[in-house]
Amino acid sequence: MTDDADDRSHAFSEGQGVDEDYEEFTLDPTDLGVDPDQVDPVDSRVLTDVLDKHNVSAEQVDVPELIDVGLSYMEINRFEEATAAFERAARFADEDSIEAQEAWVNKGVAHGQLEEYDQAIGAYEEALRIDEDSEHAATAETNLAYALWEFGRTEEALEHAERAVEIDPRFPQAWYNRGFFLRERGLTEDALNAFDNALRLGMRNAEILEEKARALEELGREEEAQEAIEQAEEIRADAEEELTEEF
Repeated sequence: MTDDADDRSHAFSEGQGVDEDYEEFTLDPTDLGVDPDQVDPVDSRVLTDVLDKHNVSAEQVDVPELIDVGLSYMEINRFEEATAAFERAARFADEDSIEAQEAWVNKGVAHGQLEEYDQAIGAYEEALRIDEDSEHAATAETNLAYALWEFGRTEEALEHAERAVEIDPRFPQAWYNRGFFLRERGLTEDALNAFDNALRLGMRNAEILEEKARALEELGREEEAQEAIEQAEEIRADAEEELTEEF
């Protein structure tokens, strides 16, 4: 990652904004039965009244449903509302439960979308305090790596990217993030291996192919780099064609 945000074409999960193809960071949100441009997924006034701990006990709160509310807000780019929903879910969930951890991870994602990286870091660290080896831990680690990088704590970023791969070696986004940080550190051969692992695990978009091309160019493998660039251009062209057909 470079210091100039405009030069970054890659996409991370968990905290910086994800592209349309990236679905690994959490559970899918529930389908909305209304036009989200016209109606909130939940009436915010009702949410506040119903979930205030002064008015309702924790036993009466459906934490998974509240997480889905936050995800629905994420779906329509209402990230501030999402952070509030996820925090409520974390507070009402059983202490140190897997549901609480999921809520903290998603809260970190929402803060990342708002570029509130210090708060994202805190949310991911709280999730990892709950359990460093759960089903959500690799996502928390890889997203924490990105947030740390954006917050200027670059040395720590690679450590957490490495940890994400250790937890779940079949998580393609973790391999992509690891490759990105390694290339930035000048460890280009290792970075290329990481990108290839992500591709083998099914992560195939223009961003990773462009990062692979940069690594190949740095290694002097110009022909292979050009092939990767051409593949990236094909993917972008296909995406633009699909978008045109929708309209």
